[in-house]
Amino acid sequence: MSDTPQHPPSTLPPDDYQPPDVPLAVIHEDHEILIVDKPSGLLSVPGRGDHLADCLLSRVQTAFPMALLVHRLDRDTSGVMVFAMTPHAQRHLGLQFEHRRVKKTYVARVEGKLEPKTGTVDLPLIVDWPNRPKQMVDHENGKPAVTDWKVHRYAEGETRVRLFPQTGRSHQLRVHMQALGHPILGDPFYAEGAARDFPRLMLHAEELRLLHPDGGTGMKFRAKAPF
Repeated sequence: MSDTPQHPPSTLPPDDYQPPDVPLAVIHEDHEILIVDKPSGLLSVPGRGDHLADCLLSRVQTAFPMALLVHRLDRDTSGVMVFAMTPHAQRHLGLQFEHRRVKKTYVARVEGKLEPKTGTVDLPLIVDWPNRPKQMVDHENGKPAVTDWKVHRYAEGETRVRLFPQTGRSHQLRVHMQALGHPILGDPFYAEGAARDFPRLMLHAEELRLLHPDGGTGMKFRAKAPF
């Protein structure tokens, strides 16, 4: 997960980036905000090089030229993202993210049986520079990172879980689940063996709760997980 532009720009070689050719999925549109459902495999913003120019931001701005970036999701994560339609809305939403007023719910499929059924991971994170964009737990130099979890159901060899990040560190949910011994299925960075052998990262931003920039009304937006 990443809600802040802290992680290094993607430097994937040309052959490794094959963005999905799917229509823009608009969930909500008004004079201040635009809510879309990002597909897995699509960068949120351009990476370095022409081969990484295709991204959700460019697709959104093709259809909505006034749209402005507010936050990001990892390339392999799907789900709800909000864009601002005015500079005022961008500032308003940016402050909500900064002050943790935006409430986020993710759904994930993780390896093994996650127990207990509810809990909290409180492990500080820092970029693993020799292996970036990977992140790692660092109790001395890492930035605070907190994730709550609630098991949805168990299946053979895996757990479906809802994740509630209290902070927005890069790869936070992915590293926290790995640290618990239950990496997210299909994770190319943090899963190994059979847990890695899935067609996509099984992580989806299911719900976003925020205050509308025009008037402060609480709003909730959802996109059903495609897995």
